Amino acid sequence: MAYKFVDNYRERGARKKLVEHLRSRGIADNKVLDAIAKVPRHFFFDETFWNQAYKDIAFPIGDGQTISQPYTVAYQTELLHIKKGDKVLEIGTGSGYQTCILMELGANVFTIERQESIYRHTIKVLPGMGYHANFFFGDGSMGIAEHAPYNKIIVTAGAPFVPEILLKQLKIGGILVIPVGDEHAQKMVTVIRVSETDFEKIELDTFRFVPLVGDQAW
Repeated sequence: MAYKFVDNYRERGARKKLVEHLRSRGIADNKVLDAIAKVPRHFFFDETFWNQAYKDIAFPIGDGQTISQPYTVAYQTELLHIKKGDKVLEIGTGSGYQTCILMELGANVFTIERQESIYRHTIKVLPGMGYHANFFFGDGSMGIAEHAPYNKIIVTAGAPFVPEILLKQLKIGGILVIPVGDEHAQKMVTVIRVSETDFEKIELDTFRFVPLVGDQAW
C-alpha cells in the first residue's frame, strides 16, 4: 500500500472521469459523487499500481481481500442516505476507502475488521490521510454492541443471511445495507427498522463480494 501521499492534477482529473462514469451508470446522489471526487483512491494502492486506481474495478489488497469497485462503494453509500452526524457502523474496514467516503459525507464512523494485518495497516494509513474513524479489530458479524445503536449499518462482505444481532444494533428509522446470498453472488438488501419489532426489507441488484466470515456469517 502507498504511504507516499501525492495527489496532483493527473489523479484529480482521473477522479473526475470516474465520477462521470459512475453518473452514467446511474449513481445520482451528488453528495456521494462529490465524496468519490475528493477521496484519493490511489493512496490505497502500491505506487506500482496507481494506474489501476481510477478504473471501475475491484483490486486485491492482500489476505484474500479487495478494495471494492468504485461503483459498488457508490451504490451502497447512496442506499444509506447519510446525513451529517450520522453514527455509522461499517462491517469490514478493508482498505478503508469506503470508510473515507462515509466520513466525507459527515458520518461518525465505527469500523471493524477481522484480518489483523489489514487492520494494523489501515489504522496507520487513514490518519495519515486526515481521516480519523473509530477503528476496531474483531468479528464484524457480531457488530459493536457497546457503541450501539447506529443510524446506519453497512456490511462490505457477502453474508448468508441478515444477522439478527446487527438488526438489534440499528436505531428505529435506521438503515442496514448488506449483500446477502451464497459465495458466488449476493443480492444487495436494504433493511429499515420501522419499530422495535418491525423491519422493512428490500432486495435490489446482484453483486459479488468476498465472504463475511464470523460467528453470525460463514
